[in-house]
Amino acid sequence: MIAACVTGFLTGLSLILAIGAQNAFVLRQGLLRAHVLPLCLLCALSDAVLIAAGVLGFGALTQALPGLPRVMALGGAAFLLVYGAQRLWAAWKGDYGLVLSGRSAPLGATLAMGAAFTWLNPHVYLDTLGLVGAVSTQFEGSHRLAFGLGATTASFVFFFSLGYGARLLAPVMTSAASWRVLDTAIAAVMWTLAAGLVLSA
Repeated sequence: MIAACVTGFLTGLSLILAIGAQNAFVLRQGLLRAHVLPLCLLCALSDAVLIAAGVLGFGALTQALPGLPRVMALGGAAFLLVYGAQRLWAAWKGDYGLVLSGRSAPLGATLAMGAAFTWLNPHVYLDTLGLVGAVSTQFEGSHRLAFGLGATTASFVFFFSLGYGARLLAPVMTSAASWRVLDTAIAAVMWTLAAGLVLSA
């Protein structure tokens, strides 16, 4: 049982550690110290739902609907391109008065963005419904449940560590120039991911 849980934790953590749009957004909110708890809960609970679906065997969905991955990839790419453009525009304008004062978008808007980064990302379905689901097939019964709990725990540990650990970088992010560099880097990540989705579609 413990071995299955540890395997699930390591599997989930290895998949989520890659730099992605969702992680970059959580990091940015962590630096702002705004809506961190609800955003981390949203991301982790969304992962929990997807992991549960993968472990329960819904990974067959993409086999039943072979055109779904392409539609998801193109939709996700469009979203990432728009958000990347927004971050690049913010970096170009350089108006970070609200950011430096610690102000963020309202809670509703922040959670809507977090949900979009989670549910419009086709890779999350590949990771959770596909890979986590596939690895879970080596376990049966309660051991499979333990595997799923381990993978879910990894998501909670990661997102809360990222969201609240971002405060360690706060002393560096005290100038508009620092935020301009961060937003430019985020835009580059978003557009790189979008290009990868388009090419893989």
